[in-house]
Amino acid sequence: MTPPLAISLGDPAGIGPEIVLGSYRQLAGSAQPFFVVGGAQVLANAEELLGARCPVVAITDPAEANEAFADGLPVLKGMDAPYTPGAPGDEGAALALHSLAEATRCVIERKASALVTAPVSKAGLTRVGFEYPGQTEFLAQVCGLAPDDAVMMLAGPTLRTVPLTVHVALSAVPSLISAELITHKARIVAAALSKDFGLSNPRLAIAGLNPHSGENGQFGNEEALYIEPAITQLRDEGFDVIGPVPGDALFTPRMRQTYDAALCMYHDQALIPIKAIEFDEGVNVTLGLPIIRTSPDHGTAFDIAGSGTADPSAMIAAIRMAGECAAARSGHA
Repeated sequence: MTPPLAISLGDPAGIGPEIVLGSYRQLAGSAQPFFVVGGAQVLANAEELLGARCPVVAITDPAEANEAFADGLPVLKGMDAPYTPGAPGDEGAALALHSLAEATRCVIERKASALVTAPVSKAGLTRVGFEYPGQTEFLAQVCGLAPDDAVMMLAGPTLRTVPLTVHVALSAVPSLISAELITHKARIVAAALSKDFGLSNPRLAIAGLNPHSGENGQFGNEEALYIEPAITQLRDEGFDVIGPVPGDALFTPRMRQTYDAALCMYHDQALIPIKAIEFDEGVNVTLGLPIIRTSPDHGTAFDIAGSGTADPSAMIAAIRMAGECAAARSGHA
């Protein structure tokens, strides 16, 4: 039997408990079984507060999740915390960190087929000893990889984007762009699109950095110095690559039909279009790992936590995508 998916709870004071419960309600009976690591009391209290009509079933081993899934949301016994929606604290952050670490371990040990992470508070995690810029960097190290070997991709039904630089000041981006960075991450993206998404010949589009892709050097020369040589190198290696495409043209409806993933030079160049076009179904996928990891492409939303208004659509999309990637990778192997 295929191992279930493992879900980390995220910060319990955010909307994580609500969107996990909402996902179970919509996916029970129609999706690959999944279980949550820790927070059984948090989820039970959230279910009671919200009237979610989603029973919580405590399990002691991930192997029990497939059978328990028919009766309710399986939750692996372990660490817990008070349920304080909208009021984050250190106990909740510690639970979020424990859940992330244990869920990751379950996948690495093949007790689960993929990892789905609910939203965390980076500030909260830092207070309890988390020393990474984000969950992506944590997963890279746990899997024995260098940070640059784990690539963030934002994916929706009609668009996939990859920021080549992520949480850095915009002023620092030009100094970080290099032909080596572009080619290295493009290779990882192409391999993952083939292995995890079933695309035999992935088409990549690479964005320009400057307006009009530099306009032949009038608005900047990064395209000529780094981006165009990288594209030439990738084409010489047999990859299907176009670019550099000006950022204001890359995401038009017609242009989006010409590629499978767009590699962007900086954070907002990649995230603004995915959130504008696919916000309710946007999924954060970590490429390049030996394990599969997805996450909804939104934050903890402390301001609406506990109100019952959180939309589980992105979490549902993340769970579905994790299952699809696991199936594709299994078939690829």
